Amino acid sequence: MKRTESISMPVGMHRVKITMAFPLRWVNSYVLYEPDGTITIVDPGPRSTETEQEWHEALADFNLTFQDISQIVLTHHHPDHLGLSGWIQQQTDVPVRMSTRSRQEADYMWGTEATIHTVLPEYYGRHGMPEDKTQQIREHMEGFISQITPLPVVTPIEDGDWLVMGGKKWLAVETGGHAPGHLSFYAPDSREILCGDAVLPQISPNISLQPGSDDQPLLSYMEGLHRLGALDVGVAYPGHRNPFGHFADRTVHLLTHHEERLQKMMERIREAPTNAYEICMFMFGDRLGTHQLRFAMSETLAHLQELIRREHIIQEQQPDGVFFFIENT
Repeated sequence: MKRTESISMPVGMHRVKITMAFPLRWVNSYVLYEPDGTITIVDPGPRSTETEQEWHEALADFNLTFQDISQIVLTHHHPDHLGLSGWIQQQTDVPVRMSTRSRQEADYMWGTEATIHTVLPEYYGRHGMPEDKTQQIREHMEGFISQITPLPVVTPIEDGDWLVMGGKKWLAVETGGHAPGHLSFYAPDSREILCGDAVLPQISPNISLQPGSDDQPLLSYMEGLHRLGALDVGVAYPGHRNPFGHFADRTVHLLTHHEERLQKMMERIREAPTNAYEICMFMFGDRLGTHQLRFAMSETLAHLQELIRREHIIQEQQPDGVFFFIENT
């Protein structure tokens, strides 16, 4: 796969495809040229020996070196976006810009005192996931550490702040749901948006409920879609897949998608009280790999929480400690 390209990209901006795990296969990093000849990198990708080499090759393709980097900008804290930022910062001493909330979430997930690798599997277990699956989730969560080490020292940028990238002024727009503190960057003069994983052109961004984080992630996400959909966007540069137009239409499609998913879950619960793991299997099937199972389980829980918030269902605990959901009549 060719890593660097300028197809569908404006002058002074390149997309670099950085390898990540199946099924997405790559994450989009963006290189923006500054008037002084330096560059800004947006979302450098996960860290591995392979991706380090990919950046050496990509910069060489552009006749650049790491010393030409002036700043790194992150849309959110997930390893496929944040991962290499600390490693590049160690070599260049450049600022890394992300929201305070997003940096806090990185500490919560992978900081020195993080316990999510035990808390999350236990949480899934209380919602019906079998023990062999929760053990796989624990091992899976521990595998991310190498992809994000070291975590960067962050110079915060917050919702409503302006950031200069590629000689243009971009407005930081913070939304939640996919990742707390997620920033999209909107350039109103050119009607462009670097939207990270807030809006994707062909797939629905994962919406995850995790203990200790946002307790209403689907509500946060849908509120964010309304806000982003109101922007006058001509072209969007996403974290995955290809740049696209029809940005506002895509936000409407995603809102509809989640309403349909809520309705499908509600119909299942009306048939009989059930736990979240059973609903997850009903919605997503039983042949998921560990990574996809984590996404599917947390997305199921996010939708169930929204049904609770809307007072359509209630959550009760069985004698064995497992929670189940019933229609609120």
